Amino acid sequence: MPPAGAAAVARYPAPMTWLAAAVETSRPRQWPKNLLVFAAPLAGASLGRDDGLGYALVAAGAFVAASAAVYFVNDVADAERDLRHPVKRHRAVASGRLPKAHALVLAGLAITAGLAVGLAIGEPRLSAVIAIYLAFSVLYTVVLKHIPVVELAFVAAGFVLRAVGGAIATHVPPSGWFLLVCSLGALMVAIAKRYTELSMLDTAAARHRPVMRWYRPWMLRLSERIAAWAMTAAYLLWAHGEQNPWMRGWHLASAVALAVALARFDRLTARAGEKPVEDLISRDGVMVYCELAWLTMFAAGL
Repeated sequence: MPPAGAAAVARYPAPMTWLAAAVETSRPRQWPKNLLVFAAPLAGASLGRDDGLGYALVAAGAFVAASAAVYFVNDVADAERDLRHPVKRHRAVASGRLPKAHALVLAGLAITAGLAVGLAIGEPRLSAVIAIYLAFSVLYTVVLKHIPVVELAFVAAGFVLRAVGGAIATHVPPSGWFLLVCSLGALMVAIAKRYTELSMLDTAAARHRPVMRWYRPWMLRLSERIAAWAMTAAYLLWAHGEQNPWMRGWHLASAVALAVALARFDRLTARAGEKPVEDLISRDGVMVYCELAWLTMFAAGL
């Protein structure tokens, strides 16, 4: 197709093609991250209350909308850089299948929906957390993603805010140990993402993401393991602090499954190749069995 024809298709895509490009840009594969909103209500055994499961689902939907808005804006901002990436050049915005103006309009609609959810359920603090998440994301896209270590902390903060949002929506005060475990787990995943990206692109990684020139594979691997060890220790301290012997026993036992899952994650990260971190968590059979074992024992302790 001549360039003029390609431009016309990009500007006036067929409805289904446009819809597919819009959904693709919202990153459905990343939506499971928003299940973190269930962490606090599950730990607080509040899902059976009137404001439990329903409000947790509402909070998850709000974060799906907010995170989709971030992806729309991010893909517009990174379109030129994505064109030089062996995989990301196929993204809808970079390839022209979703016009930049359309992506920004969709981002505005998603932001409005995400912020409105908290007000709709009478919990403005949820809207405030969504607003903080969006502000952090904008800061990250514009400035912070170029600052080593700080950018990792802000990526991790996005995960923690999801957990906090779920706690607020379901009226479960999160404990300090709970927030520490979530923070360390999120930081570990963020570091693993950088390691797999550096492994896949090697010296070309810095051309796509300039901050990568400050990282070294050995440094990222060591940092990931330190975060995993600290997360396990924090989880054990949280479990040991349970007053009920039944809950304490099951939660301490669940730490074994958690440790095995983290060890498996470490091994998979080392040989990730071109697979994203999300695939390591959700598509490896051993990893899934470990996660289910942990969830079963954790739930039994409730």
